Amino acid sequence: MDFTKMHGLGNDYVYVNCITEYVREPEKIAKRVSDRHFGIGSDGLILICPSRKADFRMEMYNADGSRAEMCGNGIRCLAKYVYERGMTSRKELQIETPAGIRRLWLDVSGSQVNQVTVDMGYPVFQAEKIPIISENSRVVQEKIMIRHTEYRMTGVSMGNPHAVVYVKRVKGMDLEQLGPEFEYHGRFPKRINVEFTEVINRGEICVRVWERGAGETLACGTGACAAVAASVLNDLTERQVTVKLKGGELTVLWSEADGKVYMTGPAVTVYDGQIQL
Repeated sequence: MDFTKMHGLGNDYVYVNCITEYVREPEKIAKRVSDRHFGIGSDGLILICPSRKADFRMEMYNADGSRAEMCGNGIRCLAKYVYERGMTSRKELQIETPAGIRRLWLDVSGSQVNQVTVDMGYPVFQAEKIPIISENSRVVQEKIMIRHTEYRMTGVSMGNPHAVVYVKRVKGMDLEQLGPEFEYHGRFPKRINVEFTEVINRGEICVRVWERGAGETLACGTGACAAVAASVLNDLTERQVTVKLKGGELTVLWSEADGKVYMTGPAVTVYDGQIQL
């Protein structure tokens, strides 16, 4: 199988061009290629497929083989892939995902894509649509007990489920212990992505992400958007925020004009290769 390894701020995926390649049992392939000791090493597998509704379709599988609805870092890399390999000449794309069609704008110098802005859609706060089990219609700074400690979470869907948890400092947190406790908690029927968020000022936040099905990742595009939406909702930041993640920075705007969230960040090709399946 031919593949390309790419990353957005260290959130890395194995990409396969399924317009020319067929991937049988992608759930199993995702687990195999994602293994950082016996495989290629990644946070998951992304298939670039034809679409009847958009320019291309993105299928994404987490490192544990589970399906994911949307990935902000992953979709930026997909845009870079198709443009730089001559699969499209358009600098504005529409990509079909299980979370809906996403629009992307490519910042191009010569033949290289430097940054990509993604229309991430509308943040959803209704508990039943995220989903989070709650007595309230919205989960806003609602308490949850983890390991005998009370945390406060705000629930957001960016096409996939997120719980934004505010902490004094993200540095030094033991996410290997805390992450699974949140992810598999009974209040999250489809599990959860968790953004441990430190507010630096009204234009800057620092986030560490525990990603459902992948563990702690260096960055998460939908997670960054969820953290900004939650921060605006809680009046902790302005609408445009620099999000500092372990792998780098994203710029996120929750537009007051149309209510959508827009994310801008880089995409990097690591290498092309082949793997025997």
